[in-house]
Formats: sequence, structure tokens, C-alpha cells
Amino acid sequence: MTPYFFGYGSLVNRNTHSYPDARPAQLDGWRRQWVRTEGRDIVYLSVVQNPATRIDGLIAAVPGADWAALDKREYSYERHASGGAVVHDLAPAPDIAHYAIPADIAVDHGDHVILLSYLDVVVQGFLREFGTDGAARFFDTTDGWDTPILNDRAAPIYPRHQTLTEAETTVVDQHMNRLSVQIKQREETTFAARNF
Repeated sequence: MTPYFFGYGSLVNRNTHSYPDARPAQLDGWRRQWVRTEGRDIVYLSVVQNPATRIDGLIAAVPGADWAALDKREYSYERHASGGAVVHDLAPAPDIAHYAIPADIAVDHGDHVILLSYLDVVVQGFLREFGTDGAARFFDTTDGWDTPILNDRAAPIYPRHQTLTEAETTVVDQHMNRLSVQIKQREETTFAARNF
């Protein structure tokens, strides 16, 4: 049987990949977190175990169980068997895996940023799959909003960046304002996109 992956960040945005049979799903017992690592200016969006949380996401098939391309895209992550933690509408249930940054490479210091071009892509995906309530749940089930956000919308750094509608942009901005995130303008930082 063809295996599936569970995506909870940019993989929720169907415009960033062409994996077949994509459909909304949820992952029980995990919570999103922005994770800092050494040698990289950009934080990773990862998940950590949290029995009280269910997060929205997207599952999609990995034809021929050929994980190579997806593993390359998620190069600093470890792939985990999701077991029965994924809630979905497939029968019979396929094997499903998700990715997480290993705890042993995470650090709690550093001048890291969240790329706004990446955040825009993620929220666009949640809006299209789960509507405005789903976008709000994304922000509410993600930790680490004390990490500054680098405003690179005018010249996106994220290689899979997408063009948002005015309404989609407004949703992103409203939630950033609600969470009182710190916004850095690109010209105000010596940011270097290492290892992206």
C-alpha cells in the first residue's frame, strides 16, 4: 500500500508540491513550534509531542514509497512514523509519517528569524484547506512567536513563495498583530540566508 506523509506547515499549501491524493487531516498529540538551530539564521517550523493538542494538516501519497525527494526537501528533519495519531478519511488506513527537527540540534539562543514569505505560504495553505478558523488554529497551536519575523515580502527569500490575495495577506497581518510579534524590516538586518 502506498504510504502517506502528514504535512503541518508549507506542505499544507498544495502549490508547493505535486504529491497526489492530498486531503485535510489532523495529527493528535503534537504541537507546532518554531525551532532554532546552530548555523542557520532561519528557524524551522517543527512539531513537539503534546498530548493535549491536535493540529490540522494535509496528508498526501508518496508514490512507490519513494521518500528521497521529500526527505531532501525536509533535509534537517527526521521522519517519524505517525502510527494511529493521524485522523483522516482513508480506508484502509495507510502508513503515514511526519517530520520533526531532532531535539539534539535545537538551541535556545541565537539571532534567528521567521521568514514572512514562508509564513505567508503556510497561512495561505491553511486558509484554503481550513478557512479563517483553521488559520487561527494554526497560530494558536504554534509556539515560539517571540521569534522576530523578517519582512521579506517585497523580495521573498523562501524559494517556494506564493502570491497572496489581499484578503489572505490581511489574515496573516491580523494574527501577527494579535500575537504582538516583532517585525524586522529586511534592510534593518544583516540576515544571510545560509543553508536554506
